[in-house]
Amino acid sequence: MRKIRLTIEYDGTDYVGWQRQPNGPTVQEKVEAALGAVVGRKVDVISSGRTDAGVHARGMVAHFETDLDLPLTAFREGVNTHLPDDIAVVAAEEAPAGFHARYDALAKRYRYTILLGAIRSPIRKRYSWHVRRSLDVGAMRQAAAGFVGRHDFAAFRSAGCDAGTTVREIFSLGISRHGRLLHFDIVGDGFLRNMVRVIVGTLVEVGSGKRPPEAVTELLAGGCRDLSGVTAPPQGLCLMQVWYEGEPADWQGDAKACKSCQKSLDN
Repeated sequence: MRKIRLTIEYDGTDYVGWQRQPNGPTVQEKVEAALGAVVGRKVDVISSGRTDAGVHARGMVAHFETDLDLPLTAFREGVNTHLPDDIAVVAAEEAPAGFHARYDALAKRYRYTILLGAIRSPIRKRYSWHVRRSLDVGAMRQAAAGFVGRHDFAAFRSAGCDAGTTVREIFSLGISRHGRLLHFDIVGDGFLRNMVRVIVGTLVEVGSGKRPPEAVTELLAGGCRDLSGVTAPPQGLCLMQVWYEGEPADWQGDAKACKSCQKSLDN
């Protein structure tokens, strides 16, 4: 039995999330249907995690098993012919028999994008949060440093989060500005539901002068969701990359963005 690892890119605007659910179209069901059309049978795809409604991905990792002796191009080019324009398999490769896209993931990087300024951008509205007021980026960076490390993030999750533990480790949280765009790049060992979006919403409140940078420490210690910031809208969030054993990364023990992440900030 072969195990195939896929890297998938998608625009999540028109989907209720990655995971199959009865209340609307999902990315998972589209990918499974496309794979089924290629292999001629039902396929179950296991992903590295979930993304919520309206959230995008450039590097979602998933795997499936097959006993067919098809070339890897069948699982990339072939599958893509059966996918809608807003989903694409960007890489397909053989994985070790024991590989698991979810349980073997060591770290993930998300990017949240804000568009600054009074004038909206019709082109960027699907991929950014339009914030009209000015933000103090220096204060936001000071506050962002408080999230780095291993903490209980109970105050930074949605009410519907069913995670067994709320302790997570953030390896880096960088904020960079490129013209009117403000990028938040966050690398961690895992994320609670809406965690990145609540972190960004809280940092925006710091940048707006509604909270001091030191408030992050108190919020983490208090663990109360009602006291932390707003949940940033979904369209600004994108899953950029997932790391596994043996892949180059140097995020561990470093409060700065890992080298591979830093390179991507310039793209």
